[in-house]
Amino acid sequence: MSGAKFTDEFKRDAVAQIEDRGYPVREVAERLGVSTKSIYTWQKQFSRPAKVIQEVDAQADEIRRLKRDLARVTEERDILKKATAYFARESR
Repeated sequence: MSGAKFTDEFKRDAVAQIEDRGYPVREVAERLGVSTKSIYTWQKQFSRPAKVIQEVDAQADEIRRLKRDLARVTEERDILKKATAYFARESR
């Protein structure tokens, strides 16, 4: 397959098989019909540095925490709305 042009998506998927799923480079290269040199080149091109991965993980943790807080505050607000409506009816 010399001279074959692969899409960036194809290359990213190949790199993900190695980095995310832990497959050996040789196995991925054989399965996809490309050279190991190509895989290593794509890995340099598309892999994220460790610092970026840590930042993304930290941001994901923060987003999960904020979603939990939002759900809690929304529930509290709904309870207070119902209480306000209840007491407004009682005072009439």
